[in-house]
Amino acid sequence: MSELARHEAFMRRAIELAERGRWRTAPNPTVGAVLVKDGEIVAEGWHQVCGQAHAEVNCLSDAAEKGVDTSACTLYVTLEPCNHFGKTPPCSHAVLKAGIKRVFIGLPDMNAKAAGGADFLRENGVEVVSGLLEAECCELVADFITWQTTKRPYVILKMASTLDGRISTKAGRSQKISNEASHAEVHRLREKVGLARGAVLVGGNTFALDDPRLTARTGTAERQPLAAVLTSRLPSENGCALVRERAAESVFFTTAAQAASPAAAALRAKGARVYGVDCADSGTARAPLDVAQVLELLRAEENCLYVLCEGGGRTALSLLEAGLVDEFHLHMAPLILADDEATPLFSGRHTESMEEALRMKAVAVSLAEGDVHIRFRAMRG
Repeated sequence: MSELARHEAFMRRAIELAERGRWRTAPNPTVGAVLVKDGEIVAEGWHQVCGQAHAEVNCLSDAAEKGVDTSACTLYVTLEPCNHFGKTPPCSHAVLKAGIKRVFIGLPDMNAKAAGGADFLRENGVEVVSGLLEAECCELVADFITWQTTKRPYVILKMASTLDGRISTKAGRSQKISNEASHAEVHRLREKVGLARGAVLVGGNTFALDDPRLTARTGTAERQPLAAVLTSRLPSENGCALVRERAAESVFFTTAAQAASPAAAALRAKGARVYGVDCADSGTARAPLDVAQVLELLRAEENCLYVLCEGGGRTALSLLEAGLVDEFHLHMAPLILADDEATPLFSGRHTESMEEALRMKAVAVSLAEGDVHIRFRAMRG
């Protein structure tokens, strides 16, 4: 194994450790760290919960418990050690105090308040090598980058389709396209989103057809996700299961006129929140609602860091066209409808050439008892 391959192997272990803290660390990034001595990992750590010790400090604590001489070790950490006093002291100072002489960093910290740890260590005689597996470390904190560079939550779009790209029959009935393993995966994802105080978002047609509760039915959910509905027509206060059972955990985004209506007042009296938002263009009331504004309201008013959008197709396409989807999870069932009138995954665009297509890249593929799960990222710029 080459020297570079050995360094990358240690950083990949740090990335694996970082994933253990996902969802519980928000709004902090997921970070992992390992200490290496004589070519072997001798201590490990990761950021476990927001407000508690960071990965580097947990790694140093692991070393102390094992009696490891940290001054003889090299540190590998997925994100630049923080250099400020926040809820915890600066990790850069802890690394220097531990006597570590060499540090490999995957990605610079994009948070201006916390950045500067690499320069601090260099100024104090520590050898710092930056950019080791930078692309993988960037993927690791894609959510954190979104929070730092935008005013919206991190958006995960989830849809299910047949092999020929249909989401329901022409009668509008999806009738459980995907299998039970896929359904279980969706509920596990809802559980994680709820854990991080996120929301599950659906469009008005999906809401009207399915009457969903938008809960994580796993039996282990510590916190249910917020239920968010994007609709131009509000339900009655007792006209849907969501309002009857989860009004206080529900939020509706609708037109300004609907937000000022008696229906909105009745929903608010039940404990739901109702926001009036602009149309996506200057057209009539039939125009789609401004999904960018919806996401910014979820972040600013409801403190949502994650949004899991589960359709329908019109809402999903609006998010994709606006460049607001960070991840797209497609659950493809081994079914073929072969019906031109069945509802497609996406429709409504008029494209003259392939250059106008919305482009995505597949980043992960897995099987779920016959269904195929594909995770995509949007290709921007």
